[in-house]
Amino acid sequence: MRNVVHLNLDDAWIGGAPDLPLVEAREWGPHLRFSAPARRIEQFYCVISPQLQQFVLYGSGDFHHLSALWLRRAADRIVVVSFDNHPDWDVRPPRWTCGGWVNRALELPQVEKVAVWGCGNSECWWPRRLFGNRRAERAGKLEVHPWADERSPNEQQRRGAIFREDWREQFSEFARGLGDRALYVTIDIDCLRGEEAVTNWENGRFTLADLTWALGELRQRSNVVAGDVCGAYSPPRYARWRQRFASEFDHPKLLLPNEQAAREINRATVKAVITALAG
Repeated sequence: MRNVVHLNLDDAWIGGAPDLPLVEAREWGPHLRFSAPARRIEQFYCVISPQLQQFVLYGSGDFHHLSALWLRRAADRIVVVSFDNHPDWDVRPPRWTCGGWVNRALELPQVEKVAVWGCGNSECWWPRRLFGNRRAERAGKLEVHPWADERSPNEQQRRGAIFREDWREQFSEFARGLGDRALYVTIDIDCLRGEEAVTNWENGRFTLADLTWALGELRQRSNVVAGDVCGAYSPPRYARWRQRFASEFDHPKLLLPNEQAAREINRATVKAVITALAG
C-alpha cells in the first residue's frame, strides 16, 4: 500500500502491522504519550510531517491527539469521522492530550465538522459529560453517537444515541447525508470488542465486521481522502512525571495482556481495517 505509512512511536504495531513503509519515531514516543506541551508537539510535527502519507498507522490510543496534527495537512474543507470508544472531547487541560484532541481538530479552519461513532464509556453521560465540548455539539460542529442500549429511557433520548438493533440504518443515513464531502476517517481500535482488539483502554462494542461495513459505506457514498488508525496496546513509557501521574490516574485499571497474544489479535484486525480504509 503506497499511500499508507507506519509511524512507529511505541512498538505498538511491531510484529503486528501489515507490510508498510516504516518511519521510526520511538525517540518521540515517551514525550508525546497521553499528553505533551504545545512546543514539543510543534517540534515533532515539523520533523515528521514530510514523511507522512495519505493514511497513517501509529501507536497506542494514548497518541490519538496526533490526529489533530495529521488533519493540518488537508488542503480542502473536510468532515472528520471518528470511530472510538471515547468521545475525546474533554475541554479541561492539558491542551494537547488524547482525551481532548477533537477540540484541537475543531479549531482548524479546514475542519467543517467532527462525528464520533461508537462511544461506550461513561463520558457521554451525566455527570462526566459536563467536561465535554457540549457547545460544539449544540452548534452542530460535533456529533457524538454513544451506545445507549443499557441506558435509562430518559438517557436514551440523548442526541445522537445509537442502538445495536438499528445503528446501521442510522449510519447509512448519516453517510448518505455527507454527499460528496471530503472525509478524514480516524479509527481507534478500542471501539472494537475485546476479542478483536487489545488496547490500553476499555474496549467498545463494534465488531470488526461492523467497522469494516461502516468504512465501506463511507467509501461508497462519500470521498474518503485520508485517515489514520491507532489504538494497539503498548507498555506505557513517559518522559515527565506529571505526564505519568495524569495518565495513570485517567487510565482504567485493566489486567496487563500477554503481548504476543495481543499482537496476533491486533495483526488480523489492523489488516482488515487498513484494507477497508485505504483500499
